[in-house]
Amino acid sequence: MNTILLHPTDVLFFRDGRPMTGSLAGHGASWPLPNVLNAAFHAALHRADLPDVHEHRRGARGTYAENARRDRKFGSLVTAGPFPVNEENRSRTWFFPRPQDLQDGTLQPSFVPTAAFDLIQSSLRDPLQYAIANAQLPSKDSDIKAWLCKEAFERYLEAVGDEVLREGEAVDDSDIFDHEHSVGIAIDPDTDTTGQGDAAGKIYSAQYLRLRNDWRLGVLAKAEDKRFRHDRHGNDLVRALFNGGQRRIVVGGQQRICTAEIVHSNGVPLDPQLPIGKIGGFHKSKSGDVFVKWVLLSPAVWPEILDKAKDSKQIFDGNGQVIHHHPGGWLPNWVNADDGSVLLRHRAGDRSRDYSGPKARRISRVDEPICARLVSALVPKPLVVTGWALPDEAADEQGGAQSTHLAVPAGAVYYFEAYGDKAEQEAEKLATTLNWHGADTAPATIKNRRSTLLGEKGFGLGVCGTWQFYEDVAGRSKTHLSDS
Repeated sequence: MNTILLHPTDVLFFRDGRPMTGSLAGHGASWPLPNVLNAAFHAALHRADLPDVHEHRRGARGTYAENARRDRKFGSLVTAGPFPVNEENRSRTWFFPRPQDLQDGTLQPSFVPTAAFDLIQSSLRDPLQYAIANAQLPSKDSDIKAWLCKEAFERYLEAVGDEVLREGEAVDDSDIFDHEHSVGIAIDPDTDTTGQGDAAGKIYSAQYLRLRNDWRLGVLAKAEDKRFRHDRHGNDLVRALFNGGQRRIVVGGQQRICTAEIVHSNGVPLDPQLPIGKIGGFHKSKSGDVFVKWVLLSPAVWPEILDKAKDSKQIFDGNGQVIHHHPGGWLPNWVNADDGSVLLRHRAGDRSRDYSGPKARRISRVDEPICARLVSALVPKPLVVTGWALPDEAADEQGGAQSTHLAVPAGAVYYFEAYGDKAEQEAEKLATTLNWHGADTAPATIKNRRSTLLGEKGFGLGVCGTWQFYEDVAGRSKTHLSDS
C-alpha cells in the first residue's frame, strides 16, 4: 500500500452529527475517523478524471439489481488511517491510540482479567467469564497519554514485564493538535445570503483542528483498477493520482485543503508503518488454555443482526447453523453471543471465488474452525459514525443524512482463550486471523479488517498480544483488588 502524509494548509474541520447552534460548537476539532479520509481520496480520484477506469454495478458479493447500470467508479479504493506522524529531526514516527488496559506511565497493563469474583452474582454481560480488575492504587493523578509510538506499542504487545516508556514514546492530543474556536453567521442555502430565510437571526460557533509543527496525518491507500494501465504506475489509481509528486486534496468539511505526498524510500513506497502483532509465544494457564488478546488500532462497527428473513447478512455457528440474531454493538459479529466461541475460520493457501451458490464467496485451500472463545473485554464509550450524502439526479437519489452507527473506539481490548489438545496451534490460528497483517511479519498490505461494516475504509484493524490473570501478574500487590 502507498504510505501518504497529509500536511494541512489551514485549520481542519471534522464535525460530527451534533448540532452547531448557539453555544454548541459541533465538536469539529476531534481526530478524524477513517471514513473521512477515505471519502477525501474518493473525491480526489473523481476530480482527477483518470481515463479508462473500471465501472461497476451497485451491489455486493455478486448480488446486483436487474439491469443495473455500471455507473460506480473506484470501488477498489481501500484506505487505513489517519494516524499522527511526527517528522521532527528528519525522522518519521508513527503514533497509535493507547490500549485501554494501560493506565500509568509504563507498558505493563493496569487493567487485567481476574477470576477472583462470583460469576453467578455478577452483572457481567454474556458471554464474558472474567471481570476486569484494576491493579492500581486509587489516585486522582494520572500519567497516561493518548498515543503510543510504534516501537512502544510493539513492546507492550510482547508483555515482557514492567517496560518503562522512554522520552517521546507517548504523546497527548495537545502535543499533536490544538483547538481553535470561531463564531459565524448562518447562510441561507437557497439564496447564499445571511439574514433571511431559514438563516434569519442565526449564528453558530465552531471548533477547528490545527496540527502543530512537524505533525502530519499518516494514511495508507491503494486502488488497483481492473482496466486502468499507466506506463509508470501500473494499475494503481492512487499512485497515478499523485504521479510522482504532491497533490492538494480536500479533507473534511468546509473545503479545507491538505497537501498530500506519497513517501518514498529510494524510489519505492514504504511498507505500512503499523505495529506488528504477536503470532506465537502466548501465555498459558495451568489447565493448558492459551491467552490471546486483540487490541483495536482503528474503530470497528458491529451492527445488530436481525432475523435472516429480513436481513441479507448471514452468520453461522460452529456447526454451520444460521444464527438468527446477534446483538452487535460492543460484541463482534464473529463471536457467538451465547457462548463466546469464535466463528471466524482459519483460511490459508490459494484462494478463489465460488459462484456456484446464490452469492459469490471466497474459498481457500485450507479452511478450518478456530477453537477459541471470548472471555473478557475492555471497551470504552462508543463513537458516533455518520455522514451526509449529496443528491445524485442521475441515480435518482435524494441525498441527506446517512445511517448512523455506533463504533467501538480504537484501543479497545478483547481477551480470548484458545483451548483443545492443540491449544497453542489454535492460538496461532486465531492471531493469524485477527492480526491486520495475518501471519506475515514483513507485510506490504493489509490482510484482515475485522469490522463488519466499513472495513475498506480502514475500520477494524487490530493486533494481537498476550495476557495473564491478575493473580499471576508478577510485581502486583494482591491487597487492593478492585473490580473496574
